[in-house]
Amino acid sequence: MSYELLIDRIRAKAAAAGEIRDPVGRAVAAARPWDGHLAPVRQMAADHHGRATRRRTAKSLNVVNSFHGVSDRVTVVDVIGCWRGGHMARRKGLIAQLIDARQQARKREAQADARRHRELVAEQKRQQAEALREARQAEAAAKKADAARIRHEAQANRFAEQAAAKATRDAAQRERSEEMRRTAESRAAAQLAAAAKRQADQDERAQKAAEADFRTEALNAKVADFKQLLVARNRTGRSSLELAAALQHGGPAALVERLQFVLAQSRYPEGLTGKAAAHYDPASRDLLIEYELPLQTAVPAVVAYRFTPAKGMTAAPRREPEIKKLYGDLIARLTLRTIGEAFEATSPEVVAGIVFNGYASTKDKATRRAVRPLLISVNAERDRFAEVDLDEPELDPVLCLRSHLNAIVSPHPYDLEAVRPVVSFDLSKYKFIDEMDVLAGMDSRMDLLALAPGEFEHLIRRLLEAIGMKSWVTQASKDEGVDGVAINEDPIVGGLCIIQAKRYSRIVGLEAVYALAGVMDHKRPAKGVLVTTSWVGKASRDFAAANGRIEIIEGRNLKHLLKQHLGIDVLISLEKLPPGWQRADIA
Repeated sequence: MSYELLIDRIRAKAAAAGEIRDPVGRAVAAARPWDGHLAPVRQMAADHHGRATRRRTAKSLNVVNSFHGVSDRVTVVDVIGCWRGGHMARRKGLIAQLIDARQQARKREAQADARRHRELVAEQKRQQAEALREARQAEAAAKKADAARIRHEAQANRFAEQAAAKATRDAAQRERSEEMRRTAESRAAAQLAAAAKRQADQDERAQKAAEADFRTEALNAKVADFKQLLVARNRTGRSSLELAAALQHGGPAALVERLQFVLAQSRYPEGLTGKAAAHYDPASRDLLIEYELPLQTAVPAVVAYRFTPAKGMTAAPRREPEIKKLYGDLIARLTLRTIGEAFEATSPEVVAGIVFNGYASTKDKATRRAVRPLLISVNAERDRFAEVDLDEPELDPVLCLRSHLNAIVSPHPYDLEAVRPVVSFDLSKYKFIDEMDVLAGMDSRMDLLALAPGEFEHLIRRLLEAIGMKSWVTQASKDEGVDGVAINEDPIVGGLCIIQAKRYSRIVGLEAVYALAGVMDHKRPAKGVLVTTSWVGKASRDFAAANGRIEIIEGRNLKHLLKQHLGIDVLISLEKLPPGWQRADIA
């Protein structure tokens, strides 16, 4: 290859590398780094060689300069190598030297490229790391700015919330203070009102308690007044002269009028009227009094009043047995009081006996029609009545009427169970019914079959008492087949006696005798008595005889006993007579 061709290739490569050279092949660039190294070479070439040497050296320099396009890092060694090549021409040719130099240059260039690449990669990595660091720093700065902004906003919000909370607390505190003030005022007002109410309640309770005590005392005083009826009776003894004078000058009518006036002067407790009508019979010297008895409501149904704050005013009811006893005791005392006042107002020469009938005016619960049941009827003789000490506190008025005066008293006066009067008379006309004598009377005689069951039992009780036994009538609703109970106080043949009263118009069956025997087995009395207005059969008499403790009183025997012991002539209006009986036995 020729020298010119080599130079052209080197220049072409240099031009491809981006270097611009002048027409003679020299680069028009800034001073190259190796220019300072070429000066000694040029000087050495001039010093040691001649002209020819300089020509070769110039060519070498031209060659070296031609390599400037290949690499800017041609060292002195390269130039020296090129220069030495002239001396070694005999061993190597110029081309081989150039090729070797070129290879060395390429090797160095490759090394330089690798170094530059490494440096470039390192620089890129450094730049990337720097960029990443800067990005991270920017991101951290942004985050820090955001955090600062958030902190600032949070602090601002916190300050705002604290301010709002403080304002709320202040408002709540003011509200609480105001509420406490209002509460204190309300509490004080409530306390004052409560104190006033407590005082008012205490006053009211005290007033109610006092009222309860007063009403209870009034009830007790009323009951006590009932018990003092006999002691507090009218005792106007001088009225007997006035009544005698009235009878002498005005007759029975004037006597009755004056007696009613005297009886009206008697003072009764509140609720008791003391209303009475009378009739006088001069022939028998009997005074007939019809008295209006009080109703059951006269007896307080309340025993006491009590006041408690929880229940207020409450009434303690009186027990029904106590009410019934008080009512029976009340009408009995009124009866004895009226009879006693009548006897005290009249002389024995004017009035020898008093027939008293006590009625109660009411309405029938079933029909609501006015009824006037007779509760007490008594025929009291003056001498017999004088034996009674009305001022005795332990006096039993009911027992006195029934046992001592043989009065007909309703067995259940509280239930207004009526009895038959001892004598019936018409006070509206001031004469006896049918103008008959009050103590006589066949045709006014009591018909046993016309009596009510209670009246018949009461009559049998009176008969047994007249015989000498103590007796009483049992309640109809709980008699267990026993109409009456009597006690014979004889120490030898006495004992408890059970009575069955049969107000029949036909034969009494054997089952009634069996029933009496069954009751006797249960009650274990000493004797059982069957009293009837009719008769019994032979089987009943045989059974009674076999029993030994049953006694039967038939109608004709009953009529005889009533006449003998009570002085009452009765009749028994049987339609059919049993065998062996006569009409005169029961008429």
